[in-house]
Amino acid sequence: MLQAASGIYQSVLSCKIADMFQTVTLPLWALILILGFAAVTFASHFLFPSVRWFFRRRMERAIAKLNNRLQRPIEPFKIMRRQDQVTRLIYDPQVMEAVRDYARDEGVPPNVAFEKARSYAREIVPGFSTATYFGFAIKLAQRLSQGLYHVRIGGADTPGLKQIDSRAAVVFVMNHRSNMDYVLITWLASKHSALSYAVGEWARVWPLKALIRAMGAYFIRRRYSNPLYRAILARYVQMSVQQGTTQAIFPEGGLSLTGTVGTAKKGLLHYIVRGFNLHEGQDVVFVPVALNYDRILEDRVLISAGQQGIRRFPVRMKVVLGFTLRILLQKLRGKFTPFGYAAVCYGAPLSLRDFMTHDPDASTETLAENLMQRIRSAVPVLPVTFVAAAIVRCGGACARAQLEAECDRLRADLHARKAWMHLPGDSDKDFISAGLGALELRGIIAMRDDQITTSAGQDSVLGFYAAPTLQRCDAPIGIATDQHQILQNPDTH
Repeated sequence: MLQAASGIYQSVLSCKIADMFQTVTLPLWALILILGFAAVTFASHFLFPSVRWFFRRRMERAIAKLNNRLQRPIEPFKIMRRQDQVTRLIYDPQVMEAVRDYARDEGVPPNVAFEKARSYAREIVPGFSTATYFGFAIKLAQRLSQGLYHVRIGGADTPGLKQIDSRAAVVFVMNHRSNMDYVLITWLASKHSALSYAVGEWARVWPLKALIRAMGAYFIRRRYSNPLYRAILARYVQMSVQQGTTQAIFPEGGLSLTGTVGTAKKGLLHYIVRGFNLHEGQDVVFVPVALNYDRILEDRVLISAGQQGIRRFPVRMKVVLGFTLRILLQKLRGKFTPFGYAAVCYGAPLSLRDFMTHDPDASTETLAENLMQRIRSAVPVLPVTFVAAAIVRCGGACARAQLEAECDRLRADLHARKAWMHLPGDSDKDFISAGLGALELRGIIAMRDDQITTSAGQDSVLGFYAAPTLQRCDAPIGIATDQHQILQNPDTH
């Protein structure tokens, strides 16, 4: 009996072994599918981890070299994998509390509220790429800035900036004159650190979205936000500041429609102050940065928006592409003339710890106005903005001799207020001719014989360029600024 059973078992086993070596016919698509699954499985378990490790090691070595030349090294938080940052953010105790509150207030299940929080976190958290920022963006920013303007910088090497504690988190606060601000500051600040920008909804379009996110910028909803979104944004800003990431924010919240430095929107500043511990942890140092241009590329769009009382700028891609092609053709023919000067000046830094120690009851509004006043006091005065201000003070029309006399008075006035001025030329009158020539070329003014008049319909444009200089003249004489200097021979970049 046992022998019979053993024989049956051996015969069945031999049949199965024989079946294993039989030829099986498969459709070609099934074979490709099987091989594809096998390749993906092999790559995900063996190849991809090795490749990720290889590139991660290369990135770490590159960052180590960069940190040797940067005044403020790139912090580990900035180069953490984006998914890890998202996970860390959504599981933060404060965010989890906001999720519970949102679920209760909206009457939705907690898991639904959590998924909403996850989508907000993914929307906010950037994906910083060292190669994109230092290998591509910085070079592109430099070429664009130097290709369009004569760039000048003042106050960058003053003791106030050099004496900032290396352990402190630095937040650059800037006025917003043009979309060129992002380009100019990205390049000029590249020797200090990699900046993390707060960017509005306008940049959430292809292909800008991926590029800006790779540069470490994070997007902010200025509309259609809710308490859960604001709680997640606040916690991200606080975490990045606490980790020492260098921030760059435009407190005005948008481009200036009048040419003046406006009031601050206190959202981001409030988040930073609320997350600051006066007695523990690192300090936060605000560095005011003031920008000005002899020509702003989107000036007429901004002026029109200001006159209509709107904040949306209907930019047509056809117009943008046409303008870009025209510039490129002029450069290829050697006929392009730069748009005058672009200048950046650093104001007196402000330590948040010192500010709160000296005035413990001070509000975020007080801090915001202090910072905005420091920015206003550092706005550079350039030939076009200076001459435009002098013409406005003359009533919009005057003789050349009258304009020169007004320029002398204006210059003395600005000097008494310790304004930053870059008025180049071999003589005191050369910058007047340069400013008049630029305004006439654009049809803003007309010059006939010795008379200067504002062209019809151009009063608003003239006022737009005169505004930052006239605003500086309204400041008190002798306003405090640690870096008083007249930029007659500034650093050239």
